[in-house]
Amino acid sequence: MAFRVDQSNRQLNTAHCSSSNVEKRHTASPSVIVIGGGFAGIAAARALHDASIQVVLLESRDRVGGRVHTDYSFGFPIDLGASWLHGVCKENPLAPLIGKLGLPLYRTSGDDSVLYDHDLESYALFDVDGNHVCQELVSKVGQAFESILKEANKVREEHREDMSVLRALSIVFKRRPDLRLEGLSHKVLQWYLCRMEGWFAADADTISIKGWDEEKLLPGGHGLMVRGYLPVINTLAKGLDIRLSHRVTKVVRHNYGVKVTVESGKTFTADAAIIAVPLGVLKSNRIKFEPRLPAWKEAAIAELGIGIENKIVLHFKEVFWPNVEFLGVVAETTYGCSYFLNLHKATSHPVLVYMPAGKLARDIEKISDEAAANFAFLQLKKILPNASNPIQWLVSRWGTDENSLGSYSYDRVGRPHNLYEKLRIPVDNLFFAGEATSIDYPGSVHGAYSTGTMAAEDCMMRFLGDDVEYHNNNIFSVPLLISRM
Repeated sequence: MAFRVDQSNRQLNTAHCSSSNVEKRHTASPSVIVIGGGFAGIAAARALHDASIQVVLLESRDRVGGRVHTDYSFGFPIDLGASWLHGVCKENPLAPLIGKLGLPLYRTSGDDSVLYDHDLESYALFDVDGNHVCQELVSKVGQAFESILKEANKVREEHREDMSVLRALSIVFKRRPDLRLEGLSHKVLQWYLCRMEGWFAADADTISIKGWDEEKLLPGGHGLMVRGYLPVINTLAKGLDIRLSHRVTKVVRHNYGVKVTVESGKTFTADAAIIAVPLGVLKSNRIKFEPRLPAWKEAAIAELGIGIENKIVLHFKEVFWPNVEFLGVVAETTYGCSYFLNLHKATSHPVLVYMPAGKLARDIEKISDEAAANFAFLQLKKILPNASNPIQWLVSRWGTDENSLGSYSYDRVGRPHNLYEKLRIPVDNLFFAGEATSIDYPGSVHGAYSTGTMAAEDCMMRFLGDDVEYHNNNIFSVPLLISRM
């Protein structure tokens, strides 16, 4: 492995970051426990380690990465979690490292909006009977969708109270019957709304009209990580003291430090801790905090939305589908719409990825992996009746995975956007990181990464003292390798 999972780190054993069966010796070096080995936790531990802070990272899984998970069971990399770099530009904090590693990106969109993570240049949409939907109609409905959203924003401005995106759209159609679409156009509109739901990993009747466009996006569009995110996470984790299969159950904070207990009963002590577990895990109360977190912190955890988007990855013997970036099925409702990402365009492997979100994703998690793969294949057979059977499949279950309990955060109806900031604010010697603590870039890998480095800096500067110097190992800038075939 590219990182060290060290159960007997001598440097650690002489520091405050110690387990209960290790002799603690006096040292002037401060110590921190990072809980959670996703991008935020790894970024925090990396920054602390590089600043000569004693740090141990506790991760409940048997791997690092969290909701970033690159699988190699097909013989090539498949990202079952996050797979895009949102903001293919030098301003993206992950760009220098990705460039230095020489990792190629496949740009799926040059548009920096939450509506389109794909340019509408390379696609094929079909109705449920397998009839192809012409590009002219798709473009026309796309323009109508943008007009409808502009009208929905007017509704937002007129109403003091929040409402769901779906309710706002219903008000628009009552006011502007001319914007109501019928027949095939209505089905295409539902597909656009389905893709919007996919961005938030939630259904339109739960997404806040006041918060849906609050997220900031970096320029440069969206780029797919062709070789997966694992090389990035492994590089960041190299040399860190990471304890895998260490599920934290309790965090006790005192004026003089913290004590963290894991499932086995083993305890770790340090001067401070960074909590970098997923929002879903915090919501589940599987980690007990003593004393309890302040009411405002508990409220932020409870009120912030956590969505679900999964991947059903179908590996075929050969390509039999159109040479486009994605395939889609339009239907009467968003629940009936489908979306398949064509990985062959980016990776040259014969793979399609079905990506359900919201209620559909939750329903699919109730059935077996084989049944889920069959369901996805049946959606494909609707549009390509002669499709050959997949030879392998993979199914993610981020909603029921006890280590995640959801995919990523979103703005729920009636909840303020500043919940992200409230979740980030430290409590005594506890600091918080993760995509759900990023007020500008929630739900993104670079957002998670940025909050990890921010939590580490807060920990060093605000808690450990201004005399602690943060040594940022400058990564020289290397242009990103971007393709579009």
